[in-house]
Amino acid sequence: MSNSIYDGRAVINGLRVSAQTGLTFDCISPVDGRLLAQVSRGAQADVDAAVAAARTAFEDRRWSGMAPAARKRVMIKFADQLLAHADELALMETLDMGKPIKYSRAVDVNSAANCLRWYGEAVDKIYDEIAPTAATALALITREPMGVVGVIVPWNYPMIMAAWKIAPALAAGNSVVLKPSEKSPLTALRLAELALEAGLPPGVFNVVPGFGPEAGSPLALHMDVDCIAFTGSTRVGKQIHVMAGQSNLKRAWTELGGKSPNIVFADCPDLDKAVAASVGSIFFNQGESCNAPSRLFVEASIREAFLERAVALMPSYAPGNPLDAATVMGAIVDETQLNNVMRYIGLGQSEGASLLAGGQRVMPVAGGCYVQPTLFAGVTADMTIAREEIFGPVLSVLSFTDTADVVKAANQSVYGLQAAVWTRDINKAHGVARALRAGTVHVNQYDEDDITVPFGGYKQSGVGRDKSLHAFDKYTETKTTWIRIDSPV
Repeated sequence: MSNSIYDGRAVINGLRVSAQTGLTFDCISPVDGRLLAQVSRGAQADVDAAVAAARTAFEDRRWSGMAPAARKRVMIKFADQLLAHADELALMETLDMGKPIKYSRAVDVNSAANCLRWYGEAVDKIYDEIAPTAATALALITREPMGVVGVIVPWNYPMIMAAWKIAPALAAGNSVVLKPSEKSPLTALRLAELALEAGLPPGVFNVVPGFGPEAGSPLALHMDVDCIAFTGSTRVGKQIHVMAGQSNLKRAWTELGGKSPNIVFADCPDLDKAVAASVGSIFFNQGESCNAPSRLFVEASIREAFLERAVALMPSYAPGNPLDAATVMGAIVDETQLNNVMRYIGLGQSEGASLLAGGQRVMPVAGGCYVQPTLFAGVTADMTIAREEIFGPVLSVLSFTDTADVVKAANQSVYGLQAAVWTRDINKAHGVARALRAGTVHVNQYDEDDITVPFGGYKQSGVGRDKSLHAFDKYTETKTTWIRIDSPV
């Protein structure tokens, strides 16, 4: 542990603890290859201990029994703690997964804090219901916390993805066991400490780092976990649903992959804006976003003008040192993911797409994991890069001439997370948006967002919605209490 920069031990029942096996794994920075921490390699025994702590905390009502206004105060203080430690958390996030420090600080920390605060504020503003029954009965419809919620989050937005899950789960009165990705576990561990400092009782929020098969699977299979919430690949999401069924039929909520179509019609109101948003959104966070608009459909009549402007923008997204405040594209999370991105770039070339820009590994910082932003034109719907989620800075451009055809092509995907339409025709915008099978459809912009709107997808992009008041539905049970009334008059 002496060579580590950060404490990588788990947080269980309010304490920092090593894995019961004593095993650790190295957390390596993709920025420059440095060792950040030796992280506890959680396994079944550690998950059991965390679940037991969460169950005890739930049953003795140290959190679930608090008045909503009291839980609100703790949640808001938790959010304040993130902002008070914003520079520390931003640096940790950048070193751990490679994103530019300007975005770690301005986006990730602020968004996570806002999420915690918003759900904290909502706690004492959600009312239960009385059903419109006959006068001979009083039917109460109440929300109750589920109990122990297991959470498994990915490596691309470690703080934000954790906040989207733990904020509504905790606000509703549940206890939580969080398994962060082994690729970026550090901020999750720090969040657990900050939650304790904010007044969250020990045992209510536990963090067990480790690998999927060793820590994630035991959590999904655990017979004393009432709900499992997962964000990650569709492949693993399917396994989560199977495990939920194999165990205690726990509720399973999965936010999964995407291959989002971005459709630019010739009558888009501002071609420069469409180009900038299309390029900026795919290369933001190094393309490591489930909702990245990686399939770009451009109407044939403006194709050449669009591509000319897009290529001109590519140098502005050249990878740089993530610790430099001027950098807008940082490092890929690790060598494994970098190699996967390079494999897809090779497939694009071998299958006949035209590589207009990028496609090479670069090294702005020695020892790091960097790849140029990559633009393919001449892509057809049957090519691998047009069908599979790459999770890297690779943009595939397809052209079209007919509205019905492009809607059909856009919907020909196993995914349905997000989509976009660029047109000045309000009828076309509404018609295409309704026809697209996606959880969110953007019109004349991409990726504008707010905590008040739900996030999730159709088809194999997952089950359930994060964000907004709808997220409470995932972490509460709805109970009907039927009271017979014998009227005395």
